[in-house]
Amino acid sequence: MKVLKFGGTSVGTVESLRNVKAIVESCTEPVIVVVSALGGITDQLINTARLAAKGDIGYLESYARIVERHQQVIEGIVPGPSRLDVQSIVNPLLEELGNIYRGVSLIKDLSDRTLDIIVSYGERLSSVIISRVIEGAVHLDSRNFIKTEKQWDKHVLDNDATQVLIHDIFDRLDFKVALVPGFIASDAEGNITNLGRGGSDYTAAILAAALDAAVLEIWTDVDGFMTADPRVINGALVIDHLSFTEAMELCNFGAKVIYPPTIYPVFHKNIPIHIKNTFNPSAPGTCISEQHPSSEGKAIKGISSINDTCLITVESLSMVGVIGVNARIFTALTKHGISVFLVSQAASEHTTSFAVRNADADHAISVLREEFAAELAAGTFNNISAEPNLATVAIVGENMKHTTGIAGKLFNTLGRNGISVIACAQGASETNISFVIEHKNLRKALNVIHDSFFLSDTQVLNLFVVGVGNVGRHLLAQIHAQQENLLEKKALRLRLVGLANSRKCVFTRDGIDTENYHELLENSDIEATPENIRNGVIGMNIFNSVFVDCTSSREIAALYADMLSHNINVVAANKIAASDRYDEYAKLKNIARKKDVKFLFETNVGAGLPIINTINNLINSGDRILKIEAVVSGTLNYIFNVLSTDVPMSRAIMMAKEAGYSEPDPRTDLSGKDVIRKLVILAREAGYKVEQEDVVADLFIPQRFFEGELSDFFNDIKELDGEFEKKRAEAETSGMHFRFVARLDDGKVSVGLHTVPSSHPFYHLEGSNNVILITTERYNEYPMVIKGYGAGAEVTAAGVFSDIIGIANIR
Repeated sequence: MKVLKFGGTSVGTVESLRNVKAIVESCTEPVIVVVSALGGITDQLINTARLAAKGDIGYLESYARIVERHQQVIEGIVPGPSRLDVQSIVNPLLEELGNIYRGVSLIKDLSDRTLDIIVSYGERLSSVIISRVIEGAVHLDSRNFIKTEKQWDKHVLDNDATQVLIHDIFDRLDFKVALVPGFIASDAEGNITNLGRGGSDYTAAILAAALDAAVLEIWTDVDGFMTADPRVINGALVIDHLSFTEAMELCNFGAKVIYPPTIYPVFHKNIPIHIKNTFNPSAPGTCISEQHPSSEGKAIKGISSINDTCLITVESLSMVGVIGVNARIFTALTKHGISVFLVSQAASEHTTSFAVRNADADHAISVLREEFAAELAAGTFNNISAEPNLATVAIVGENMKHTTGIAGKLFNTLGRNGISVIACAQGASETNISFVIEHKNLRKALNVIHDSFFLSDTQVLNLFVVGVGNVGRHLLAQIHAQQENLLEKKALRLRLVGLANSRKCVFTRDGIDTENYHELLENSDIEATPENIRNGVIGMNIFNSVFVDCTSSREIAALYADMLSHNINVVAANKIAASDRYDEYAKLKNIARKKDVKFLFETNVGAGLPIINTINNLINSGDRILKIEAVVSGTLNYIFNVLSTDVPMSRAIMMAKEAGYSEPDPRTDLSGKDVIRKLVILAREAGYKVEQEDVVADLFIPQRFFEGELSDFFNDIKELDGEFEKKRAEAETSGMHFRFVARLDDGKVSVGLHTVPSSHPFYHLEGSNNVILITTERYNEYPMVIKGYGAGAEVTAAGVFSDIIGIANIR
């Protein structure tokens, strides 16, 4: 024999009831079927009662909808010959319910006892209807064998009386299908009571335990227990097996799949619970049993949360070493029926904190102030305070006891995402670590834990990309081309959740198509101001976030400090932040270090070449940078490489612009400012405190050519063609090439145009390539050489992409 329980969604419509009928009738052994009220009816019964108690005539319309709902189900599912029989029972029940509502409306009072009677009609009606739908079903009234007694103003199971009555009825009953209404009960005087919200699960468990059922099946609208709430985490997975302990912990901390007391009765009899989906009956579901997980399994099974949390703290120096203070706290709360679901106490015993529902907070404070009135008056108790509107999260898994470092990984993960833990608790059994956080961080916390503890099949990075010009456009194209490969081979999902161009910005948790984003941007009504971008990114408060700056905007660079301070990683193609005032640069590096997030700007020098990363690795391994010599302007290198008898300086500059190597205004490159910025960045990363003003610049184009409009520049620069051709010819005759070189030597920095011989590593530098020579204490006689493409939007985008991947720390 087995017990099947079907919840409100499972019996909510004609279509779902057909599924219930098929599931039950397919059983070969005897079954007890426990049903809830039709989906949504319990809430509607309560709301109608409250309208009536207020004298609101709208209760009549609400009551009419209740009647209509049940009549529609009868018409849609009950076979014709049985319909009159059902109506003969249901109609008087509905009429009774209407009379009760009228009475409540007349006296404008709704007592607890009256409300218990009203809500009982949900299961009384549904069970009658369903018993006439399932072939061979015998209808029983659970009020005759589920008994409750009063404790602290609540109905609790009277187990002794219930056990006797269940056996009196079922031991002499010959049945194939026994149909029982869940939730409802009665007390010793015969008054209608109930087992509380979710009590149908409890009814089923009580029957299964009392009658030694082979299994308890809970049929609901999900495929089983999930690793997390699928409404919050799209990648939540079904858990195939849980121990009773794991299931209990998940239920106690907010998992809605089954009602927590359901587990107690069957646990003691070792009766397995199967969670199944009425709408997908072939799915394996979740099995809950005494079987413990393999030590080779995942450390945690799932995450659950309570988004309705108030943390109450009792604080007093006089509590230290005093026996019985906590006993008084929790005894007082128990006497008033206040449930506590988390307790955290400092080892010093100076404070005791515990979590209750927000609705119980004021009552709890009042109870404790009354209990400790003498201590408060004498000043021996400092304070009894409440911090409402918080959330509690629990990670659960019996394998945590076999795995070291779980708590460390948990809190490190939360910290890196800017989530502060207000209180925490972990039992000695090590099956549950619970903690309290601000409610605004709940979604973020659940996602990042799910991601970090490999409950998810994939790791997710949420990207905010600002700038869709040359670099940004290529970056999005590269992400689009590589997304599937990264997901398949590295289990890394790159999700674009924010995007901005020079005019509009858009933000969405659902993700933006990296190929077809133009229309979405064009249709956005959010102006791309720095303030809107900042508020959009920070306001989303999303986990594993990366702010990607593909602009050259000072205003966007000014947002980095805020981003890092909110635990948002920053990847910058923009050179301004790293090359501006040293104090600002150091501030950003310091924030990133303190917040344990990444501030990466590899493409600031050498586009996609691993220059900055190499310098960092050398220094971190104990080496010291003595000298850097570099050609780091792909634009200038291209210009000097194409310069020839047939290509004068003015034409070479135009070719660099047309090829996309230069800035839109090539004067930015020709002025040496770009090289100066790059040299400053290299020097700082090498450990030197350098400002742009410290760089000695020997430029090859007079200052007057940088004034006026760009069109004037291209006209005027032709004046230098003859002079440069003469210098070029002389250098060529001497076997030399022009190179614009940046130097760091013993802390001194300079940039300038030099000629290099064929024996020099800079001589054979082709096209727009960059080269850097790094002399260190280890690489002294033979400097380290890094050489390759150093300019171009596509290469720069690839470097930005590499920084993004670096944040994921995949192998």
